[in-house]
Amino acid sequence: MATGADVRDILELGGPEGDAASGTISKKDIINPDKKKSKKSSETLTFKRPEGMHREVYALLYSDKKDAPPLLPSDTGQGYRTVKAKLGSKKVRPWKWMPFTNPARKDGAMFFHWRRAAEEGKDYPFARFNKTVQVPVYSEQEYQLYLHDDAWTKAETDHLFDLSRRFDLRFVVIHDRYDHQQFKKRSVEDLKERYYHICAKLANVRAVPGTDLKIPVFDAGHERRRKEQLERLYNRTPEQVAEEEYLLQELRKIEARKKEREKRSQDLQKLITAADTTAEQRRTERKAPKKKLPQKKEAEKPAVPETAGIKFPDFKSAGVTLRSQRMKLPSSVGQKKIKALEQMLLELGVELSPTPTEELVHMFNELRSDLVLLYELKQACANCEYELQMLRHRHEALARAGVLGGPATPASGLALASAESAVPEPGLGPDSTKDTIIDVVGAPLTPNSRKRRESASSSSSVKKAKKP
Repeated sequence: MATGADVRDILELGGPEGDAASGTISKKDIINPDKKKSKKSSETLTFKRPEGMHREVYALLYSDKKDAPPLLPSDTGQGYRTVKAKLGSKKVRPWKWMPFTNPARKDGAMFFHWRRAAEEGKDYPFARFNKTVQVPVYSEQEYQLYLHDDAWTKAETDHLFDLSRRFDLRFVVIHDRYDHQQFKKRSVEDLKERYYHICAKLANVRAVPGTDLKIPVFDAGHERRRKEQLERLYNRTPEQVAEEEYLLQELRKIEARKKEREKRSQDLQKLITAADTTAEQRRTERKAPKKKLPQKKEAEKPAVPETAGIKFPDFKSAGVTLRSQRMKLPSSVGQKKIKALEQMLLELGVELSPTPTEELVHMFNELRSDLVLLYELKQACANCEYELQMLRHRHEALARAGVLGGPATPASGLALASAESAVPEPGLGPDSTKDTIIDVVGAPLTPNSRKRRESASSSSSVKKAKKP
């Protein structure tokens, strides 16, 4: 018979005082009967974590110590409130108001600042940032032997080197402070060229034989051309900027069309190679004996490109499969090809879902693969015929206009396609001539572009007819 303690245990309800209230004897009572149970002075109530709340979130809300969660990570185990400042017992280092001079200044100015007493008499700590450029110094004899130049006088060269030392080779400032009234007017490039020419000469004269020299070189002509080009670029008119942007956009279009043509030619070459490979494989299979037929197929399977018709999946995995699954078209075949394939099968009088025997499945898959290949070859042939027809029409139009002297032949249409763009039609401006030039280079022949060209040609013919 179940007691009240059993019911509370099943319902997970705690008793008033645990085992003592229920009257049961525990193991501790038997081992230590004389020991009295220590009662806690302060009883803390515990709350059960609600269902669905994570343990980390509950730990932030409640803790046994009744402490708020720490705001910052702390290394002490007692918490951030009990940390005390650790003050040393050493004597504080004294500071002193003392004068100092800056070595970068040549006027001997005296300044004052607070500094530790132990650092009295030391150099100013920021003096190490006073970096100066080492400008070479030449003698009168060296100037007469190596540095003499008819375009520069000795006084003008001395003035240039004096300014170079004062302004640390900042040639824009040197050019601004240059005495143009006493000396000849010089540009920044002239000043740089004279300075670096003298530095290179002195380095060659004073160099020790057998040492590698680092001679500074300055190309004044290149610097002048660079600045001229920059000025031309800066002084462009808005019309020139717009024209340049237009030409860049058309260049990108030409490159895109060129890539598309190359891709189409590659696809066409793949189709032709696939057709030739498939035909050669069929001839080889017919000539080979029946016993060696499976081996021949396995040996020549890798030679067939992936683009040869349809590549059906192989069901070689373990398990039971239906033979009809081998007749399903793969997902790589588009809906347009699937519809064209069904139409061709209906024209040939072949069922769309024949009985899936071993021989029928193999032959049906081969038939559909050949039909898809035929469909792709027809599309490529139609595109080539359309391009040839367009070139023939352009050649005939040029021949009628009197640009070409010989008869209109299809073979010469390709070579003379670009010549049509040079003949502007009457009534059209220079912008339309640009469009014609760029469009002739390699416009993709899509159905939408054909419609646009037909509408443009019809509108131009109407305009010509309206003119007197």
